Amino acid sequence: MLGVSTIGNAILIAYDDNPILATDPWFGDENPAYFGSWGLSHRIPPDCKADILNAKYIWFSHGHPDHLNTGSLEQLRGKNILLGDHVGGRIAVDLRKQGFQIAILPDRQWVELSPNIRVLCITTVIQDSVLLLEINRRIFVNLNDAGSRDCSLLIRRIVANYRYSYLLMLSGYGDTDMINFYDEDGALIIPEAAIKFPVGKQLSTAARGLGIKSVIPFSSFHTYQRSDSIWAQNYVTPLEDYSNGFDHENYQYIAPFSHIDCATGEVTALDPPSTETVVRSPEACGDNWSEPLERSDLAKISNYLRKKDLVRNKLSFLNFRVGGRDNFVRLDGNKERGITFEVPRHSLMMAVEFEVFDDLLIGNFMKTTLHKMRSLYDDDFNFAVTKFGDNGRVSTYRELDNYLKEYRRRAGAADWYCQRASQMVTAHLPRGSPIYRIAQRIYWTARL
Repeated sequence: MLGVSTIGNAILIAYDDNPILATDPWFGDENPAYFGSWGLSHRIPPDCKADILNAKYIWFSHGHPDHLNTGSLEQLRGKNILLGDHVGGRIAVDLRKQGFQIAILPDRQWVELSPNIRVLCITTVIQDSVLLLEINRRIFVNLNDAGSRDCSLLIRRIVANYRYSYLLMLSGYGDTDMINFYDEDGALIIPEAAIKFPVGKQLSTAARGLGIKSVIPFSSFHTYQRSDSIWAQNYVTPLEDYSNGFDHENYQYIAPFSHIDCATGEVTALDPPSTETVVRSPEACGDNWSEPLERSDLAKISNYLRKKDLVRNKLSFLNFRVGGRDNFVRLDGNKERGITFEVPRHSLMMAVEFEVFDDLLIGNFMKTTLHKMRSLYDDDFNFAVTKFGDNGRVSTYRELDNYLKEYRRRAGAADWYCQRASQMVTAHLPRGSPIYRIAQRIYWTARL
């Protein structure tokens, strides 16, 4: 068998007679993600799971637990684990300490895995990575959650050499970002995901921008299962909605969970069963909303955040409302500019101890109120804490400058400044607004 299967959330299995490569294996089962908030939307069939466990190589794109899941990881001991060459190397360092066999893929270089399979890995400035997979003169572009930032032109140049090309990427209404926002009067702010912008248009636009012929929805298949996050299930994209608005005239749409025969091009549906959601209480996930911070906790939280220059000098405070009590971390930035996070103590302290603050944001049980801010992306707060800080191991301005210089060097001037131009266009527009989406579509179309 020579082909590719997609299953689970972001699992791609590549076959060259035998299973050679599996990407981002999150098995679901008893291994939820984001402090118990996420489960898999569909079960992984036993034969697919066996192929993952028998694959010669396992590749992880980034550290989010719906991609690199600690419970699922334990089932992969003894495997050859491939990682991108991330600046800071946090994942490699952590996994080697745990006894895993790690190989680092050279950035933007082809590596042969079998006679008919080779891969090219591209790391991105947000500590994610893209994988290009060539199998029998067909190319699969696995963007997972990374997008094509700082590598769009490179991907277009490579894809142009192939008759058959396939795009796999995160898409959907937008619940995979933090959407649990409240105004200062305590009312829930209806998320932009409620607009339910046709997902097929997103996918078609991305394919057009990268010159890719076929699209497979990917990295998007989860369900909420905590009683304090189950409300967000209203904004999860149903399978049948991924093709809404898709440009079928110019591109091939391949349904999620399919096998592509790389000799004939034939597509076979795998039809995994959907999971039955069993709602879990916060207590079952280790959280008690009534539990206050302990005396030493606030100092740990303060040390974790104040060491990050980009956070300390941009905001004046961060407030953690735990057990009904406000706990302020005072910072040195703009007066009255800050954020209130209402969150259970256990998950908060786990996120601080293991430096995985993004897991709190994406779990969507933590309630967030912005003060004199429009979004968590203002002044790069989200990136400073999670992408650059937790994962890139960046704290000071000097470290950040060196970090960005390295990614700029890897990307090359054309790709890097093309991405910066996009950010300038959209920086002052409300994320998800009609004008924001129009600006993004104009940006992609202009690059053809």
